[in-house]
Amino acid sequence: MNTDWRSDLEVWLAPFLAALGHKAQRAMCPAYIAGLIGPGDRKSVQPMAARNGDIPYDRLHHFVSTGVWDSAPLEAALWRHADHLVGGERSWLIIDDTSLPKKGEHSVGVAPQYASTLGRKANCQTLVSVTLALREVPLMLSLRLFLPDIWTADPARLKRAGVPLEHQGPRTKPEMAIEEIDRLCAAGVRFGCVLADAGYGLSAPFRQALSARGLRWAVGIPRHQKVYSTDVELVFPARKRGPSRMHPVPDQHSVPAHKILETATWRRVSWRRGTKGGLAARFAAIRIRVADGPAQRIGGRTAQHMPGEEAWLIGEHRSTGERKYYLSNLSADTSLRLLAAAIKARWVCEQAYQQLKEELGLDHFEGRSWTGLHRHALMSMMAYAFLQSRRLTAVGRKKKSHRPTATAQSASNTTGHS
Repeated sequence: MNTDWRSDLEVWLAPFLAALGHKAQRAMCPAYIAGLIGPGDRKSVQPMAARNGDIPYDRLHHFVSTGVWDSAPLEAALWRHADHLVGGERSWLIIDDTSLPKKGEHSVGVAPQYASTLGRKANCQTLVSVTLALREVPLMLSLRLFLPDIWTADPARLKRAGVPLEHQGPRTKPEMAIEEIDRLCAAGVRFGCVLADAGYGLSAPFRQALSARGLRWAVGIPRHQKVYSTDVELVFPARKRGPSRMHPVPDQHSVPAHKILETATWRRVSWRRGTKGGLAARFAAIRIRVADGPAQRIGGRTAQHMPGEEAWLIGEHRSTGERKYYLSNLSADTSLRLLAAAIKARWVCEQAYQQLKEELGLDHFEGRSWTGLHRHALMSMMAYAFLQSRRLTAVGRKKKSHRPTATAQSASNTTGHS
């Protein structure tokens, strides 16, 4: 990065700083973000203050952990900036979560739980994330701490960590994701389709909440997710004994997703070009009805689900032999290539995680409080947005410098070149 980034940062931060009412806060915010972006392996408060020299540790620590200021206006400014850069009908809103490995038991939300970063259960914090992306350009909009049951069941522990009352109750990750989506929609953030992995896609309430809001979605599911064919009908089968049925039942049994795709037509599809050529796998897609309607006894079997929404069931056979399954409520005329492109677009949030952690110190915060962790995460997202903005500006300049002049274009047309 060239040396003028600090002056660019001051200009870029102007809309954010306008939302901070106190002069000291308007000084600490650029210092904190500059500390995250600047050199140094460790991006926690103490080493950042030591590298700066002009900002004492206690002032920087007070700003992020205990200072009285509202983060909502800064979030709103971040969302407006992200929407301007990558928002629109062709954008993806990606729901995911990331883990921050942590020692001890006093940091807010830390507990033995599945750590996606490590691929196993470990002592960590888990953040539910929301990323807005256009093609290969992601911007992280939200990082919210998930509280495991051992935390929500311990009011004293929650109080010590400064968890606000409205966040102390138990909530699932899909519930948290819907709350964040509602906040973004209320703020006017534009996107075309919501994407999520099977950790969220297996939740029928999550999918149904997206559909109820009129949103398009494409999500991963486990292979055993039950589905019906689209020609399923509800009937009142005759009974040999007893009263007639009060409620209809499906005229066919639901089938696991992987079974219904066994007889489907599979095609090799390339969804985008990578550094080593086209990225491709074999895909199949059929229209189905999801078995996520009301639970009911069907055909002598309990806890069965009635047919729900019509959707696409998509299968993916990777070159490694791994098989993945997805559901999407994209329109019935959506091509297989567009379905594949949608379900494979989630990878860009991994790119964002990598830079947020490896370069911007997302997982370096050493405080224990709810407020400190979320403010540190917000500063990390703002730093990342600034860097993405600079990259896009640089790409735009490069494209402009390579654009042919009017004279050159005229000469090209005269010689018959397109």
